[in-house]
Amino acid sequence: QVQLVESGGGLAQPGGSLRLSCVVSGFTFSRYAMKWYRQAPGKERELVATITPIRGTTNYADSVKGRFTISRDFVKNTVYLQMNSLKPEDTTVYYCSTTADRVYWGQGTQVTVSS
Repeated sequence: QVQLVESGGGLAQPGGSLRLSCVVSGFTFSRYAMKWYRQAPGKERELVATITPIRGTTNYADSVKGRFTISRDFVKNTVYLQMNSLKPEDTTVYYCSTTADRVYWGQGTQVTVSS
């Protein structure tokens, strides 16, 4: 049974940092690309960051480039999203995702950036 469980969301001040974690179980983590998305109410889900399975190549949305970093730990079966220089517009729910036999999603973690 594939499971993705996010954590690490919360409240941060503008300019602050948070690190999101996504613990993966039930499939061979190293074989698939891992992605972080975010979705604000009434808006389309936005792909924030991707890390490829073998080389670990990363890609980012223009809105977060230079501020967010996606990484992974194969020992801990965990994908991270380090978010620095947070802005109020980063406020939303963040989801990790992967595509194996189908698309899998975590339950999401709320990030709020406010003073």
